[in-house]
Amino acid sequence: METTTPPVLSPGRQTARRAPQVGKWLLTFVMTALGLLLLLPFVWMISTSFKTPLEVFEFPIQWIPEHPVFKHHANVWTGTGSFTLYYANSLKISIFSTLGAVTFAAFAAYGFSRVKFRGREPLFLLYLSMMMIPPQILFVPKFVLFNWMGIYNSHWALILPGMFTIFGVFLLRQFFITVPQEISEAAFVDGAGHFRIFARIILPLAKAPLATLTILDFSWHWNDYENALIFLVDKDLYTVPLGLQNFVLENSVDYNGMMAAATSAMIPMIVVFLAGQKFIIQGIASGAVKG
Repeated sequence: METTTPPVLSPGRQTARRAPQVGKWLLTFVMTALGLLLLLPFVWMISTSFKTPLEVFEFPIQWIPEHPVFKHHANVWTGTGSFTLYYANSLKISIFSTLGAVTFAAFAAYGFSRVKFRGREPLFLLYLSMMMIPPQILFVPKFVLFNWMGIYNSHWALILPGMFTIFGVFLLRQFFITVPQEISEAAFVDGAGHFRIFARIILPLAKAPLATLTILDFSWHWNDYENALIFLVDKDLYTVPLGLQNFVLENSVDYNGMMAAATSAMIPMIVVFLAGQKFIIQGIASGAVKG
């Protein structure tokens, strides 16, 4: 019985084969180190929320408190200036704004990508150019407009503008363009209109970009500080970012309470991300199979 001996590679070829593996391991190490470095502020935040005031600025940092204190988290929900109302306000604004933004962005993106009309491309470029305007420039005109409409110092001053997103229209339009036009033409032949094509064909294919837009838009509204600071006056209308100011006292800062509130503020973001990530992964996987 004949036996075949494996080919002996020269040292140069062995080095050439090892180089990509070494590069992958090095890249993995670097990315892991950077990921851990980015997580350090969040770990410090969570750790501080369970410490006593004297342990906040101890050095070296004690990442795991020996005697965890839970009263700071309890005070966030039951103490003076409870965050329950602020959380309800933030959830109300973020949910309504995100639902409106995703809905209107999807309709607008479909119109700019699948409906042919005169001047469509120049109009889209003009619409897209609005992204170059810093939002801070619009604070005064928006203040005058909201005051005239009678919605200043109300949640509508944050919800109505939040229902429109230029970035969302751009994101969804770029995806809708990739859907083969033959699918729409076949649906037209079968008697389907634009609304039916949009609801039955385009939207089911757009789960990944819709989930991405939902996560991004919700995070923008949940963490919005400037608009809430300018357009909300009554404390009963405050959102979570404004509520964190309650921990800045006259002569000191309650870092423990602030970190406990900030830790609790991460919960909705984590829930939204976990709920939407499966659609993003499904979209990536299906795109890889198609490719």
